[in-house]
Amino acid sequence: MEYQEIKANAKKNMGPYCKVCPVCNGIACKGVIPGPGGKGSGDVFVRNYQAFQEIKVNMNTLYEKCEIDVSSNFFGQDVSLPVYAAPVGAVKMHYSDLYDDLTYSKALIEGCESSGILGFTGDGADDDVFAGTIDAIKKADGWGVPTIKPWEMSLIMKKIKMAEQSGAKALAMDIDAAGLAFLALQGKPVGPISLNMLKEITSATELPFIIKGVMTPEAAKLAVEGGASGIIVSNHGGRVLDHTPATAEVLEEITKVVDGKIKVFVDGGIRSGLDIFRALALGADGVLIARPFTIAVYGGGAEGVKAYVDQLKAELENVMLMTGARNLKEITREKIRISYE
Repeated sequence: MEYQEIKANAKKNMGPYCKVCPVCNGIACKGVIPGPGGKGSGDVFVRNYQAFQEIKVNMNTLYEKCEIDVSSNFFGQDVSLPVYAAPVGAVKMHYSDLYDDLTYSKALIEGCESSGILGFTGDGADDDVFAGTIDAIKKADGWGVPTIKPWEMSLIMKKIKMAEQSGAKALAMDIDAAGLAFLALQGKPVGPISLNMLKEITSATELPFIIKGVMTPEAAKLAVEGGASGIIVSNHGGRVLDHTPATAEVLEEITKVVDGKIKVFVDGGIRSGLDIFRALALGADGVLIARPFTIAVYGGGAEGVKAYVDQLKAELENVMLMTGARNLKEITREKIRISYE
């Protein structure tokens, strides 16, 4: 199954909100919530994508021919490339009822497992959602990363134990979900996480704990201090606060502050192997991708996910071939040029 065929199928299946555009850049769905768009003006989603396009790569094919290695490591687990499916929730609300959160997670995890990468799964006001994703990860021998919303502490602790019992490779929390007001309307409010809360959470589990939603060097320092094993530079796809910087615009300063103490991942506007290369050159250890994986699931289920991952792998290998990077460590800052510098 080719990815273009998957996109054509998805266009029929994804309801009135997502247009499955030729380029998923946030323009056609500006402000469309429910749906896949960014909040308010929709500007952040658009700039997440555009900021990566402003990073150019320095072509160099004057080197000894060699094999290209795109494999990576995720807290001791070998993965086929430094790409992870981002957590997506409320798919029936935002896309269509072809999938619910449980069947979506099952297809996503199956596709990721067969591709040799890991999928992050979502959480929701309905406790059955998290329980279902935990079950999907457990059936896949722990091949996934459950993501908990920033609930009140007793519920967080309960879900940590559930994640541990699934055999998951790591555990995440999307602290950028603190702005999702619809959860409070459903009787399950979320909110910011203090440094003391973070320390309590990280000390309660031996799983690597990843914080999603870090957008400043100051927050990155607190994540390190609080015992996080990794962070995800993310503005929740532009869906929680209008007019924030694009993730690509803050990634490099955050990776410099972290200075290898913990892993740094990034999401927002990453669509291709070229975008993956750009993110790694800015210092990221890996990337998360959301909407294209959603399109892959709606267009082809687990098979669609594998087809998309295969395409990303081929694209990344080609960029590395054309820039003289034999492995991920050789994707350095010198291999890119930012247009506005």
